[in-house]
Amino acid sequence: MRRLALPAAAVTLAAACASRQPAAEVVSTTTTTTTTTTMTPAPAPMASGGAMTSMRPTASPRDTARGTVGGVNVLVDYGRPYKKGRAIFAADGLVPFGRVWRTGANAATTLVTSGDLTVGGTRVPAGTYTLYTVPNAGAWQLVINRQTGQWGTVYNQAQDLARVPMTVATLSAPVEQFTVAVEGNALVMRWDTTEARATLSR
Repeated sequence: MRRLALPAAAVTLAAACASRQPAAEVVSTTTTTTTTTTMTPAPAPMASGGAMTSMRPTASPRDTARGTVGGVNVLVDYGRPYKKGRAIFAADGLVPFGRVWRTGANAATTLVTSGDLTVGGTRVPAGTYTLYTVPNAGAWQLVINRQTGQWGTVYNQAQDLARVPMTVATLSAPVEQFTVAVEGNALVMRWDTTEARATLSR
């Protein structure tokens, strides 16, 4: 992946590892400036005569998680990268500890709530948000960000609504493909042997 050098006052984008597939890139920031930098995917190849060629299946397909919490409809739209034998959450893993992660792949992960919701003890008004996470060995943070519609590696800390705690557990068997679910009163994320969850309530 080509590295993009930005001024110190701008957002710094970093791939999780230059030698690995960039499906699960992390992002970091050195400032709370409102300036953002947008990364866009390469255009689809065109056949002679201008017709679009057939596309190969995406390596990290989009999916949605849906649920209802106290009468409020909750939807998460996200990309689903695969483990493919890689170490995922680790100090030197595909998603390094202590760094902001796009929480999926490709376009930013989106949270839509039809009504006011309490996430991890923080009040979240009805609306559309971007979700990021900060994984660590013993606990995660869920980042709820007001900026929407951007590529997953674009992160503007000044747009954060809140950072809320997530509890972490170790799974008995690895999960090959990153999964998000709304299960009862919890937002749950699973990948490899890690499960992270944040409480949801009305």
